[in-house]
Amino acid sequence: MISRQRLVVIGGTAAGASAAAKARRVNGELEIVVLEKSGFVSYGSCGLPYLISGVVPNHHRLIARTPEEFSRGGIQVRTRNEVTQIDTQRRVVEVRDLERDVVFELAFGRLIVASGAAALRPSVAGGDLQGIFTLRTIEDGLAIQRWLAHHHPRRAVVVGGGYIGLEMAEAFRARGLEVFVVEMLPHLMPNIDADMSTLIREELERQGVTVSLGNRVEGFVGTDRVGAVRTQEGDIPTEVVMLGIGVRPNVTLAQSAGLALGPTGALSVDDHQRTGVQGVFAAGDVVESKHVVTGKPAYVPLGSTANKQGRVAGINAAGGDAHFSGIVGTAVVKVFDLEVARTGLSEGEARREGYVVRTTKIGHPSAGHYMPDPTPLHVKLIYEDRTERLLGAQMVGRRGAAKRIDVLAAALHGGWTLEEVSRLDLGYAPPFAPVWDPILVACNVARQD
Repeated sequence: MISRQRLVVIGGTAAGASAAAKARRVNGELEIVVLEKSGFVSYGSCGLPYLISGVVPNHHRLIARTPEEFSRGGIQVRTRNEVTQIDTQRRVVEVRDLERDVVFELAFGRLIVASGAAALRPSVAGGDLQGIFTLRTIEDGLAIQRWLAHHHPRRAVVVGGGYIGLEMAEAFRARGLEVFVVEMLPHLMPNIDADMSTLIREELERQGVTVSLGNRVEGFVGTDRVGAVRTQEGDIPTEVVMLGIGVRPNVTLAQSAGLALGPTGALSVDDHQRTGVQGVFAAGDVVESKHVVTGKPAYVPLGSTANKQGRVAGINAAGGDAHFSGIVGTAVVKVFDLEVARTGLSEGEARREGYVVRTTKIGHPSAGHYMPDPTPLHVKLIYEDRTERLLGAQMVGRRGAAKRIDVLAAALHGGWTLEEVSRLDLGYAPPFAPVWDPILVACNVARQD
């Protein structure tokens, strides 16, 4: 029998937890059940590297709401419950209770798929050795902590130079380890252009991290636990390995239920997070989003996007009407003493999209030049040649990049030109910004080129 007043949410982290909470606020009569494979829900996975480093003292600090707190709000959360099948015709999900090892069916009237993404692991020899980790869940973070506490490694290899890889390089250094970063591509952070990425490499090396670029991992060496990473340039001895080579959306379950994938390989949804199957929504790292700049689908899995999409899915699944307008790919990361930020398209992405592109790059103080320890903020603008429409931006500096990028993200949402950005009345006070903000300086230099 179909429960038309029951909303089932698959996944209880960013998107799923947001969806359930918002659905409850919209519809107080709806029965809401959240099914989560892991042992934790509603936590900040982006804080996990800071748990490893010790900045966050314990994993409980990462948790926003416990199952008990959800229960007091009228939301039933079942952890260690894995959904193994979705039947959209019968309107039921098949669930395995991992604690009791029993399988049961649960009927739904509305369904939200928030199954997230899984960390990629290279298909190479030795990939199953102990001491090789990915970092997506609290369980992953606790496993790394246990390994460090028990084995006291002196050297770590981070495979991959993206966000997680760089954050974990810093975390391992904070724990006193010698750190090697191995990246297959010719520069770190592939969604940032090479000329800006050079600043990141310089900071890593300044902090004692060895960086190997254009170097492919071919396997892992060891008996029961890892003893070295085998690369095309030779073996790197290590006692712990962090894999940060990207993620893939967890679409197998939804795809087998007949939900459509988009061109990125993630689930396809409309601006209401509808999947195309009546009453079935999806949100978070399992779905693709419309990129505001290109108007095309894009896969940019971020916690901020997941929370927003979850909120929209929850409203609509509960009978409301909300829409998600899209993304511009805004992201920031702390790399030791640097703030690294980007939004929109990189120069490479813009050229691949067929835009006739111009770029401008400047370095300008992020505060009054007479303030103590003035440091430059490096700003790169990517814009269309004929119209001067802003297409993207990148910033790297010790202060001011992480939130200044939001100004240009807003400009991208508005489809602004460089001239329109240059007219902005931005805040000025010597401790925070010079009289000519680096954003305005970059725009003025670009318009004079």
